[in-house]
Amino acid sequence: MAYLPYRDDIETPESNEQESIDGIIAGMTQETRTVEKRDGHAVRASHAKSTACVIGELVVADDLPPELAQGLFAKPGRFAVAVRFAQGPGEKLGDRVSTHRGMAIKVFGVDGERLAGHDAPTQDFVLASGTTFPAGTAAGFLSQAKKIGATTPMPEGVKSAAASVARNINRVLNAIGAGPSPTLDFYGHPFSHPLAETYFSQCPVRYGGHVAKLGAFPVAAEQRALADWRLDPHQDEDGFRHAAVDYFDGDEAVFELRAQLWTDADAQPIEDTSVDWPVADSPYRTIATIRLPRQAAYGPDRVRYFDEVMTFRPAHSLAAHRPLGGVMRARMQVYQALSDVRHRDTGIPAANTARIEDIPA
Repeated sequence: MAYLPYRDDIETPESNEQESIDGIIAGMTQETRTVEKRDGHAVRASHAKSTACVIGELVVADDLPPELAQGLFAKPGRFAVAVRFAQGPGEKLGDRVSTHRGMAIKVFGVDGERLAGHDAPTQDFVLASGTTFPAGTAAGFLSQAKKIGATTPMPEGVKSAAASVARNINRVLNAIGAGPSPTLDFYGHPFSHPLAETYFSQCPVRYGGHVAKLGAFPVAAEQRALADWRLDPHQDEDGFRHAAVDYFDGDEAVFELRAQLWTDADAQPIEDTSVDWPVADSPYRTIATIRLPRQAAYGPDRVRYFDEVMTFRPAHSLAAHRPLGGVMRARMQVYQALSDVRHRDTGIPAANTARIEDIPA
């Protein structure tokens, strides 16, 4: 299989891209302020409600072939990691509003050239459920942000009903063999266990001398056994959190981090994240294992640090894993701007956490 090389000129920004990014920042800032006014506290503009805040280890696989032995994964090694699992919305809603999920990973003790402005020896990977980001481009991201912003003032019951409609339509699509709609899944995700999910970068990143999308796949037997688990949100509006905490009370979670390399510029576009890269052309291949041992996954001091202090951003990156494409270029600015708003409003200084020891037990 021929793997396309990374080049500095593989990106093609839209002519009005900065205007779109400015619009995203303005709209999501307004969304944050709406939530803050209602709830009395500023929260993340996306993935506000955490379900588990855990630490563990990333182990780079031995004997990777040359095309996979790149950047952080160039040689075998062990790295401490912090991982935050969260629900998708930028407000802390009850779990009846089950939308897309997030898995943010911070890898510590990383050597190498870093992107400008990133002053810690770390590498962040910000992943979500679903192989694609339906918005596609920065302009699409702006359109999506406007739609989400319009729903923010609505009662929670309306949001729950909308998520239910999206889930039910996707259920019908699956039943007739049409396959799920990524857009519908974004707004109405199944009531599945957060540790049985697979999480994806959705957008491409530089992979040393190549380009890749990344995915974290649950592989422990105890996680696979949860494939058919479903939450009854009428019984527990914080059920995803309780399920994750209960899991970590008794079992280790293990994810294989896998890379899908860029092999076809037409079938695997850099600038349109709504296109699913065909696994038949380029499968996801294991590059490392993330082990998250048994632990207290929601202690108050740790949760406060994860939720209020620590930041996870695509821009916290080695140059070897630079985010690519319009959505990622937008995220590089949007995450920074919205974090600045939130931390200014809460009065809690942000931390680009540099050491695993800085995280409370």
